[in-house]
Formats: sequence, C-alpha cells, structure tokens
Amino acid sequence: MPAPQGFCARARALACALPRPGQPPCPGLDEAACAALAREFALPLREAQALALECGLTPQRYLRNFQTLDPARQCRLLRASALLVGLGGLGGHVLEILARAGTGRITAADGDTFEPSNLNRQLLATARTLGQAKAEAARQRCQAVNPATELDARAQFLDEEAMTQLAQGTAVAVDALGGLDARPALARAAARAGVPLVTAAIAGLCGYVATVLPGAPGPAALMGQGDGAEDLLGSPAPSVALAATLQAAEALRILTGEPPALAGKMLLFDLRDMTFETVTL
Repeated sequence: MPAPQGFCARARALACALPRPGQPPCPGLDEAACAALAREFALPLREAQALALECGLTPQRYLRNFQTLDPARQCRLLRASALLVGLGGLGGHVLEILARAGTGRITAADGDTFEPSNLNRQLLATARTLGQAKAEAARQRCQAVNPATELDARAQFLDEEAMTQLAQGTAVAVDALGGLDARPALARAAARAGVPLVTAAIAGLCGYVATVLPGAPGPAALMGQGDGAEDLLGSPAPSVALAATLQAAEALRILTGEPPALAGKMLLFDLRDMTFETVTL
C-alpha cells in the first residue's frame, strides 16, 4: 500500500543512526518510533514497519536480518501470511522463528494443552504453561516476541475443510503435526488452496523436512496412518529443534518470494552420526 501523506517525513523525523558491526551506521527506527508511527497513522505495526523500509529506514529489530534479507524481501515478509498447523514441538519453534523474522500474519491451530511430557522439547511448554491451551501460550509468546506479527491462534483441531479455508490466501502452509493421521488431509487442503506445504517429522535423532507443491506427491502419501515413529523412538529436543528450524528456513524462503529449496525433495538427517542426505520424492 502507498504510504499515507506525510508518513515518510514523520518517519525520518523520528529516525536515528543504527550502528552496524563492520559497516557505517544506517538510518533506522527503534521500537518506540515504529509504535508511534503505527498509532499516529492508524496502521498495523507490521505495515508501519514495511512502509518505513520503503522510506529507506530500517526497523531496528530487523537490522540483523540484513544482508540475508534485503529491504524489499523484508517488506514482502511483513505483508505475507502463513498457515501453521500444530503448536507443539515443531510448531512452537517454527512460530518463534517466523515471528522473530518479521512474518506479518500467521494463522495457527492446535486443540491440545501442555502436559509434563512436553517439557523436554516444546518451546512453548514451561512449568507455568502446563495445563494451558497451546494456542493461548502461542498467542502470549508471539505478542512478547514480536507484536508486529498478527497471530490468529485457534485452540482447535482442524478438519480438512477448515484447513482448506485457512490456507486460502496464504503463501505457505506448515505441517507441524504429530503422528500420521491428519497429515494427508493437510496435504490435500494445501493443494486445493494452491499453496506449497512444508512438512517435517522426527523419530529419535532422525528426521526429515520436505516441501510439497500443489498436486505433487509428498511424504504423507508414503507413510500411511497411525502413530508416528516418534512414539516408539522418542522425541529428543535436538532433532525437534533442527527439523523445525529447517522448516522455518524453507517457509521463510517461500514467504519472501524465493523458490523453495526442497520442492519435490526430502532432506533426511541423522544426528547420531551427523549425516544429511537429500532424496527426490
């Protein structure tokens, strides 16, 4: 959207010089200045940040995203939408990374609550959140991490119809489900919505990440239904965090307009011997 009249002039009046390691300072805006602009011009915070970038000013919280993300791609991310299904081990880490990076809108869903067995690996599970709905814990965490990210957190298990509806208009769907039963439905929903699906699973110290383009085959079609292998082999924190990090990195590529690196592929890892392998689906 075009900047409101007077926005750039006001933003420049609030700007300060942001130090950068090994580089000259750049003009930017601290958190208070971004919030002030959003209030003054009646804008969502994410849009005020995007417009500031278009005015040549860097929101301070995204300074370390550069040079990985240039201003145009950071703007695109701030205006992008993602669907995240599952807010447990994978989903909590994915949400954290997407919000910190500056994803503008995330719709997330999980009907579960936290229990003590989640504490070994789930970022949102703490002694304080035990018994709390995962969706509510996600909402609180996202607000604390990046208030510019608009999170629609739903405390519900989605059926295929709801998945399809929520995937409409997003740039990517992220499969952070446990087990196998709901994964085929999410793959079909993403395909019907015409969006790529970034999926992952772990079992013990092994795991995979893959990107399924609409209409293409994916891991869910190969693995049947029932309990996941993690129920037998365990879900240690390193493999969960790694799989989620790889998922988030792939989702961010898509959200910022890059082609997915894992389209039609599956990246397999085994932390027992630190091996990584990519295979074609």
